[in-house]
Amino acid sequence: MSDDLSIIETEARDAIAAAADPAALDAVRVGLLGKSGRVTALLKTLGTLDPETRKAFGASVNDLKAGLADAIEQRRAMLDAAALAARLEAERIDVTLPARPERRGSIHPISRTMEEMAAIFGAMGFAVADGPDVEEDWYNFGALNIPAHHPARAMMDTFYLKSAGRNRPMVLRTQTSPLQIRTMLSAEPPIRIIAPGRTYRSDHDATHSPMFHQCEGLVIDQGITLAHLKGCLIDFLRAYFERPDLKVRFRASYFPFTEPSMEVDIAWDRKSGEIGGGADWLEILGSGMVHPNVLANCGLDPRDFQGFAFGMGVERLTMLKHGIADLRPFFESDIRWLAHYGASPMAPVTLHEGDAR
Repeated sequence: MSDDLSIIETEARDAIAAAADPAALDAVRVGLLGKSGRVTALLKTLGTLDPETRKAFGASVNDLKAGLADAIEQRRAMLDAAALAARLEAERIDVTLPARPERRGSIHPISRTMEEMAAIFGAMGFAVADGPDVEEDWYNFGALNIPAHHPARAMMDTFYLKSAGRNRPMVLRTQTSPLQIRTMLSAEPPIRIIAPGRTYRSDHDATHSPMFHQCEGLVIDQGITLAHLKGCLIDFLRAYFERPDLKVRFRASYFPFTEPSMEVDIAWDRKSGEIGGGADWLEILGSGMVHPNVLANCGLDPRDFQGFAFGMGVERLTMLKHGIADLRPFFESDIRWLAHYGASPMAPVTLHEGDAR
């Protein structure tokens, strides 16, 4: 019988080795170890043998069965590995091929405008201030001398937030003016800052967005006059629009946080849209001397310190400089629009002739 087992094992291992794929190997397994397989048939004959012979023969058959099962699993692993290697080779992608040509990225025009503002005002000695978008009502309105009945405080104009655990209402800042208050409360004069950043109001059309950008400025010192304000803004506007001869006009206006207050206009051509040309005027920003009540709210004695403040819309200045008629594309992420109006990331902001000194 041992000779029979040796012959069966030899033939079985040859069949296992010859199986070329998982289906052929499974057929070999069934033929050897299935219900009607050759090895299974040997186990069925054990009942016809005497006890001593049955014990020895049964152990040999079980060893044969275990060995063939291991051989089958090893062959299956080899076939699976070969199939995987063939599939990987067939589906291989040559990652060394050149990438598809893509558009180069560019600096968003709003970001570039704020960089230009920082460069121009930085040349005048201004620092850049930053602060939270979610503000207390007092920083956004109260400290700025804006009364409780002012329309800007209405929910139709301002986004109010739940303020659990706080004594003062919370808002999404409607202007970057709270940074002026925070700076006056935390720093000693002289103060010279600009505050660029996001602001939020309940408004949305071709020229307004619920989220937009502002840049405000503040100067606090002794002996500050309207002459300093006018000189600062004239230099900035001429530098930003790159028109050393740009005509600038100041008109009396009203803001709760400045006294006196002024709107600032620049010369332009209504028909062509040219900045600095024609006999028309275009309002560009608001400004004024810091109201004594605002100084007092921040712990500064109006008899000792004076200052001026101004504010402008970043989108508005960007649209005017680049001839953009609609505000909405600023936030649509159209790669074609960005490629046209964006700035090269390798082109630094430079100060042109006529810039602030």
